[in-house]
Amino acid sequence: MINNKKDLITFIEQSDFMMSVLKTAKSANLPNWFIGAGFIRDTVWDIQHNFEPQYLYKDIDLAYFDKNNCSEKNDEILSKKLKKKLDLNWEIVNQAYAHKYNNVPPYNSAEDGLAHWVETATCVAAALDENDNVVLLAPWGIDDLLKLKLIIAPCHQNNKYYENIFNKRIEDKKWLERWPKLKIV
Repeated sequence: MINNKKDLITFIEQSDFMMSVLKTAKSANLPNWFIGAGFIRDTVWDIQHNFEPQYLYKDIDLAYFDKNNCSEKNDEILSKKLKKKLDLNWEIVNQAYAHKYNNVPPYNSAEDGLAHWVETATCVAAALDENDNVVLLAPWGIDDLLKLKLIIAPCHQNNKYYENIFNKRIEDKKWLERWPKLKIV
């Protein structure tokens, strides 16, 4: 079980797979980068269910923030480049332009972009510092993730559009089937 932030960091640092993914991401030299979404969420949910972590990600969500380079094409090229380094599907998105997918004002940082992901459990990410120590970003904290709560991010509450996306994601991703202890709040 992972009980707190320290446990989560320790788990990631002891996982050869997760550290190789983070080191590959770091090698891209992107400013204010992190890896989030299923990379953290699904792994924690596996552990909290006493399952062996499967590391079955559709893709690796690598985000960063760079106002001076808002080229989606460059992100696609970099995704292919990282796939050659580590054979995973990389989805690289600069949070400086990601706001346009949600039709909201521009984000002002990588963490601001992360805070706008749909569920609080998805809004948890990891990066490496200059000494390859794991750093967690969690604008809404990690309690919902650890306690298996599915909660729409506070910035999207009382917004029918996001409530529909939230419910559709739960259904389409079959989270309740894969992780039966999850609770929709």
